[in-house]
Amino acid sequence: MNFPVFDLFAALPEIFVLSMGIVVLLFDLMLSDRTRYISYMLTLLTLVGAGYLTLATYGTTESAFHGLFVRDPFGDVLKLMIYLGAFVAMVYSRSYIALRGMYRGEFFALTLFAVLGTMIMVSGHNFITLYMGLELLSLCLYSLVALDRENPRATEAAMKYFVLGALASGMLLYGMSMIYGATGTLDIAYINQSLDTQNIATLGTTPDKAMLILGLVFVVAGIAFKLGAVPFQMWIPDVYHGAPTAVTMLVGSFPKFAAFAFAVRLLVQGLHEMAADWQGMLMIMAVLSIIVGNVAAIAQTNIKRMLAYSTISHIGFMLYGFFATPEGIANAMFYITAYVIMTLGAFGIIMLLSRKGFEADNLDDFKGLSKRSPRLAFVMLLLMFSMAGVPPTIGFDAKFAVLQAALQAGHVGLVIFAVLMATVGAFYYLRVVKLMYFDEPQDDTPIVVQSDVALVLGINGFAVLALGILPQGLLHLCVTAVTNSMP
Repeated sequence: MNFPVFDLFAALPEIFVLSMGIVVLLFDLMLSDRTRYISYMLTLLTLVGAGYLTLATYGTTESAFHGLFVRDPFGDVLKLMIYLGAFVAMVYSRSYIALRGMYRGEFFALTLFAVLGTMIMVSGHNFITLYMGLELLSLCLYSLVALDRENPRATEAAMKYFVLGALASGMLLYGMSMIYGATGTLDIAYINQSLDTQNIATLGTTPDKAMLILGLVFVVAGIAFKLGAVPFQMWIPDVYHGAPTAVTMLVGSFPKFAAFAFAVRLLVQGLHEMAADWQGMLMIMAVLSIIVGNVAAIAQTNIKRMLAYSTISHIGFMLYGFFATPEGIANAMFYITAYVIMTLGAFGIIMLLSRKGFEADNLDDFKGLSKRSPRLAFVMLLLMFSMAGVPPTIGFDAKFAVLQAALQAGHVGLVIFAVLMATVGAFYYLRVVKLMYFDEPQDDTPIVVQSDVALVLGINGFAVLALGILPQGLLHLCVTAVTNSMP
């Protein structure tokens, strides 16, 4: 199959990240421990360069490689957010991984390849392309979780993640094969056209209808696993707890953009004609995720496990946006952006409180933080308030946006339920604030914050507050990206 040169230009950011990932991996072989910062700087420059290449053609919509790949505003905006999330994660992680023997080329190369996987998932417009991107991302994350070979908890977490991830990938692939069998195509656009032409609402109980529904069930199950929605959430607490905190931050941040895009490409663009079916499944998952996430988080004494269950709850709220399309999809995109901003800041502070031989992953480690470091305590306070949905933070606007979309779609009962559960969830976030400001510190060890980390963390905290007071710009960007890209 011959591809014109024009197709290569459409995928130029992906080609650039792939090339630089290989360069970082090979170049690192010639570096000593004292010059390892070069690999770190190359990784940051790669993310900046990919952002420039994406911005250079921003706003255009084009299909490449015979429909396997698409460039559109929706994908471009998500890619820019992925680059930014990965950049911030790298800055927060540098000191942490250096103290644990992980400051080497494998970490940076695997991160870049994971970014590449997310980019392919965002721009994939064919079942094959989407699945390739998903597997590339998943294999990189499995390897990153197990990268600290001296840590038995990390090895155990990686094994659980790998086994459950392989099972979910198999379910997803089986669902895709069923849909292919019913429609005769792997292309997202043609699948939607095929379902529209067949007028699926009138198919009744024919074999095509049964095959499509069965395939849809497996596809939704695979998507739910990658998002971390109930009942496919069992991997999240163990992986978040067992993985090194730097890797936990990677798993919980920019890959969520890819999982969101994956769901949109498959469900909203490919299976839009079956919205009544998959929306019903997502409603059940959203409600269960909010219940399980909030209730289980209350009982946690480990902050990484608490944030893991918090993630499950946030995914439940995000799924509310899928109840109304396309307006709700834009609101869900805004929500997932807010979630990633909050997650990066929270895990960044956990790593700052950690030191060699000590992991600050228990709630008691945050006692008296306001006396040890008032700035870190204030940023953490903003992040906890935002996760709880307290105004005027971005978390409040994000929850309001998705609940408003669900309300406009007529789901009044579900919205009331979500508001009540958000009140329950506020308990475990405010508990962290209480520990920081009303308890005496158990550890007087000075907290060393490097200048670059302090700058990025300050911007992170400011973004939580500023985007909460003035969310219109980011929300408009999400609305524009979705409306200009959805069929």
